[in-house]
Amino acid sequence: MELFLQQVLNGLTVGAVYALIALGYTMVYGILEFINFAHGEIYMLGAYLGIIILGFLTVTGLTAFSLPLAVLLAFIGSGVVCSAYGATMEKLAYRPLRNAPRLAPLISAMGVSIFLQNYVMLTQGASDKVFPAVIPQRGVTLFGVNVTYLQLFIIVSSFVLMAALQVFIMKTRMGRAMRATALDMKMAGLVGVDVDSVISLTFIIGSFLAAAAGVMVAMYYGLVNFYIGYIAGMKAFTAAVLGGIGNVPGAMLGGFLLGIIESLGAGYLSPEYKDAFAFLILILILVFRPQGLLGERIPDKV
Repeated sequence: MELFLQQVLNGLTVGAVYALIALGYTMVYGILEFINFAHGEIYMLGAYLGIIILGFLTVTGLTAFSLPLAVLLAFIGSGVVCSAYGATMEKLAYRPLRNAPRLAPLISAMGVSIFLQNYVMLTQGASDKVFPAVIPQRGVTLFGVNVTYLQLFIIVSSFVLMAALQVFIMKTRMGRAMRATALDMKMAGLVGVDVDSVISLTFIIGSFLAAAAGVMVAMYYGLVNFYIGYIAGMKAFTAAVLGGIGNVPGAMLGGFLLGIIESLGAGYLSPEYKDAFAFLILILILVFRPQGLLGERIPDKV
């Protein structure tokens, strides 16, 4: 039982990261019906920026003065820069192709993904980067399960970010504009919604969440490289499909379920095939329930 509970906890930690990345996929698809395959590279950029910012703050002595403040600044700084990347990516690579055949923006997204991978490799090097060892690995033991403070931080922070997103979408004026644009982009524009601003904001929010996930992964594993975005992006896409593409609560549920299934598979079957479990789930979902667990939230286009 202790092993099972430990694997569930590990799965919840990783699943929280998948859920944050999956939200970017599902929000963009909900509005544009388009899979942003470069979204995983935004997550990768967030991890690198977290290392750079926290490393700088360590050198300046801020982490010794106030570690929580330094970590908060790393999250905010990484999120702001990645949000700028997301907005620029949408404006330059996707907006001109909005009325083009569907294959065109997909090819553009793949091009952006390859560009960002090589950009990071050339500027930061091809070797792994180490996250500054400033986060204590202490924790507590509950019912025979070792729970580190870092795991609690990742899970709680993810829930806070996802709850804030849900409140924003459901309770704010811009959130209503996002839902209206997802329902009918042309009609939303006719009633005064600035569709371009809504789409840009969607990319900004998704990129901020992906950056937060990147910093969390860098803190959790301690190592990052320029190609981590590909696998994590595909797993997050699987989580979005598992929960129901275009469905925000579904992306959250899918991320946590995928993390738990992956962790249980690695613990009880084989850690060498950990990545294969996600893609096996994707195949099964597409074959037996392509609408996902909670169903798609994509309006019928007339």
